[in-house]
Formats: sequence, C-alpha cells, structure tokens
Amino acid sequence: MAEIVRMPKMSDTMTEGVMAKWHKKVGDKIKSGDVMAEVETDKATMDLESYWDGTILYIGVEEGKAVPVDAVIAVVGKEGEDYKAVLDAESGSSAEPAKEEKPAKEDKPAAEAKGSSDAPAAGGLTDADIEKMGVTVIRMPLLSDTMTEGVIAEWHKKVGDKVKDDDILADVETDKATMEVMGYASGTLLHIGVEKGQAAKVNGIIAIVGPEGTDISGILAQGDAPAKAVADKKSDVPVAEKTAEAKEEDAPALGSGDRLKASPLAKRIAKDKGIDLAQVAGSADGGRIIKKDIENFKPAAASADKGAAPAAADKSAPSIPQYIGEEKYTEKPVSQMRKVIAKRLAESLFTAPHFYLNISIDMDNAITARTAINTVAPVKVSFNDIIIKAVAVALKQHPAVNSSWRGDKIRFNEHTNIGVAMAVEDGLLVPVVRFADGKSLSHISAEVKEYGQRAKAKKLQPADWEGSTFTVSNLGMFGIDEFTSIINSPDGAILSVGAIQQIPVVKNGAVVPGNVMKLSLGCDHRVVDGATGAAFLQTLKGLLEEPIRLLV
Repeated sequence: MAEIVRMPKMSDTMTEGVMAKWHKKVGDKIKSGDVMAEVETDKATMDLESYWDGTILYIGVEEGKAVPVDAVIAVVGKEGEDYKAVLDAESGSSAEPAKEEKPAKEDKPAAEAKGSSDAPAAGGLTDADIEKMGVTVIRMPLLSDTMTEGVIAEWHKKVGDKVKDDDILADVETDKATMEVMGYASGTLLHIGVEKGQAAKVNGIIAIVGPEGTDISGILAQGDAPAKAVADKKSDVPVAEKTAEAKEEDAPALGSGDRLKASPLAKRIAKDKGIDLAQVAGSADGGRIIKKDIENFKPAAASADKGAAPAAADKSAPSIPQYIGEEKYTEKPVSQMRKVIAKRLAESLFTAPHFYLNISIDMDNAITARTAINTVAPVKVSFNDIIIKAVAVALKQHPAVNSSWRGDKIRFNEHTNIGVAMAVEDGLLVPVVRFADGKSLSHISAEVKEYGQRAKAKKLQPADWEGSTFTVSNLGMFGIDEFTSIINSPDGAILSVGAIQQIPVVKNGAVVPGNVMKLSLGCDHRVVDGATGAAFLQTLKGLLEEPIRLLV
C-alpha cells in the first residue's frame, strides 16, 4: 500500500520547512535510509531520509516552496500503484484531490499533460519543462532563522564557467555572518541574476546552471529582479535632480534695471549659507547670479572690494565675523545584520513590558580573587568571565528569571545558556556559553575569547548564537558607569554591566576608598516580577562580593 511522506518537525521551533532540493524524482527507486531531499528549517538545512522501500509515485512540493509541518510532500509505494486514493483519503474532500490532479497529469506522456497553462501567455515554463531542459535554478537559500534576504558578497564563478555540484558559487552576507553557497548542480553557469553587492529575497533566483547554449529566456521571463528595479528607481532620482537644477540655473532674470538678477537655486543656497547676494558678482548673461557664483564666493575678497569706507562710518558698531558652513552627509545601505537588529529589538521593546532594577556591587574581593586566579589560570580570566559564571550559578537558584514567555505558557529553563553580547563592525552578535554553571572560569574565558575572534571574522554559525536563556551585556570596558539594555528575545531578562569605579564608600562607619560596579537587570514583566528580580540580584551580589562561593 502507498505510504504518505509528511514534512517532519526537525527542530523544537519549526513550524514549516522549505524544500531546498529534491535528490529523487517521480519514478525513482528508493530504499530506507536514502536521502530524499534537503529541507531548510528555521535553524539549518537538513537531510530528509526515507523510511520506506519502493518507488516515488508523487511529489507534492516544488523546490523553493514552503509547507507546514505534517503536510503531505510525497507518496511512496509500488511501481504503477494508484496513489490517488491515498491522497483522496488524506484530503477528506473533493476540492483537494482536484488540486493534486495537476501534478499527476505532468507524469503522463500523453499530450493532455501539456495544457494551455504551459503556454507562454500563461506565465512561462513549468517546472517539468525546466527539468527536461536539464537546467537547475539556484535560489537564495535560508541561511539563518531570522534571514529574509541575502547580499551577494562575492561571486566565485562567472557566466560561462563550468561548475560541479560541490563548487562554491558565491559568498552571501546574511544578517549574522558571511556564508558560502553551493549550487548542487553540474554544467555551465548560464545566468547570474544578482550582481555583487546587491540583495536578493530568500528563494529569489540568483543563478541558473545547465547545458551550454541552453535558451533560458523563458525562465528569466517568469523570474523576478527586485534588485534591478530598485537600482533603476535610484538612478532616476539624480537625473530628476539635475534637471531641476538645470532649470533653476537657466531661469530668466528676475527683473531689469537695478533689480538683482539671480536664479531661484542661487537665491536658496545664498539664504541657507547667509550670503548677501549684493556682494556676489554674477557670471551669467546680464550679470545674473547662478549656483556656481554662490559656491565660488569668498567673503574676504568681497569685503576688500567694498573698501574701508563703511567700516569707518561707524567705528562703535561691533563687528560680527561671517562664517559660511556647508551642510553635507553620507548615506550607506543598511546591512543585513543591522536590518535584523532593528527588527528584533523593536519587536522586543514594543512587545515585552520592560522594567529595570539597579544594584551596586563592592568589587574589592573580586579584584583580589581575579589577581590570584590569573597567577595560576591557563588563560587570563576577565571580570566579565567571573560575572558570567556568577550569573549562571544565581540563575540555578532563581529559575523564574531563567524563563521565557511563550504566548500561552511560560518556559522555565533548567539549563543556563548565557548569551554574551559582542560588538562587531556591522552591529551586535550574541554567542552563547552553554551550561555555564558547570564550567570553570578558565573554560568560560577561553570560550568567550574564541567567540570574540570568530565574531569579528564573521565566522560564527547559527548554532553559536541560538538557544540563550539569559543575556549579559558589558560596556564597562568602555568606561560606561551604568546603562540599560533591551531584552534579547525570547529571554526573560538581560543584565547590563557598568565599569568598576573607584569612589569613596562607607565601611564600618568610616569613609574609605572603594571599588564599586553598578548592575542593571532588565526584566520582561510578563515572566519576572519586581520581587523575583530583586531576589536574583541579591544572590548575584553575594556571589560577586564573595567570589570564593563560585568555587564551592
């Protein structure tokens, strides 16, 4: 009997999967354990293995299409077996089999399989036609759980080059890192759809590979080219501006006789710069003042031409020097990383009700302990490493702070995965130190240093930044006394760490020099209450002021 293959749930947060590539086609024999396809989940691209022996009778999802978890993606059975009854039973209605009938017709060699829907007027070639041509359409893959588009950082192949299925075609800049893209196809690179430096939406066509000399005009006709459209719009803007300027510069004189002659553009620039048009000599016909006259105007020379007579007329009047400035700016395209930072932080701030709790920590004992630790530690331990360890230990005692809002339920995490905020050139990354409560200070220090090097080199992978339960953000090394942070969703809280300050403190009734560090705990009020956050900070304060407790 035919068996239905469904979209499996490949991660705990997966709700749908994108069919990245089929390794089998209708009519192919498969065995249990064979890789049928590659599926892009919200975390990574994974292999979909077969659990059946038989023949693939039906494929219901095209490459690049997304389907929900548990949706029908294929049918496996005996060769020639009628699979429609299985699909009919699955759908439970007459409407659904009608929709599934179209792919079935594509398998028939009869002429009716190619109806009017395949005509160019109906929108170009079908997937079956493209497959018969031996052509592979390469689309922008989903390389991270938050990626919506990718920028082509570099092409390693050019049109006309021979490629193999394991060749690296391009480097793609995502919102997290720069990653390599394989074509999974052999042949000639026939078309590059996105130029270097341009962005393409996930599943957008970026290249086409096939036999040399293949006519791909029909494929391109039904593709999209958003990047080119944007470029065209941008290229229109300067032309319009130049035309407007030209019109203004060529404007006729405002009047005759003693009236001042100047173009509207020249008048506007002179007004913005505070220039008296009476001091400017016009270079156009009839002495009319135009844009370049304003730009080349030098107040010092003009005042010299006027002579010293006006100045002598009123010696008592204060002389205010004239300063001419120029408004200027540069604009840069928003990087993939910055787009996602903007989106995610805005969602967190305007969705989770934030509140903040502040506390001061006496760091005298921590300074002494760190000095002693670094005399024997294999790697240098920082204050941030000590804070990460103390936070992880404190979270084990306060699981309510180590929690996250899940809509209709609250998840209390029993493990402590500490996200460590790191500044990089394009923005911010938060790699995760997993199970930090069980690791030594030396282990945490080595792991954080490695993450820092890989983050700056853009070599972090999705597995490195996923799964945090709490986040630590430290700006103390920049001399920031105290600050607040936006919660890194779906975490329930974030700790902001300031610099250690040498200030007078009162100890045993006497004012003495002290070393104080200020902490700010940002909480999602949906999962953490004020008293709960305060109790966590009290425990953290005790651990940092007596760091020997971290070793017990």
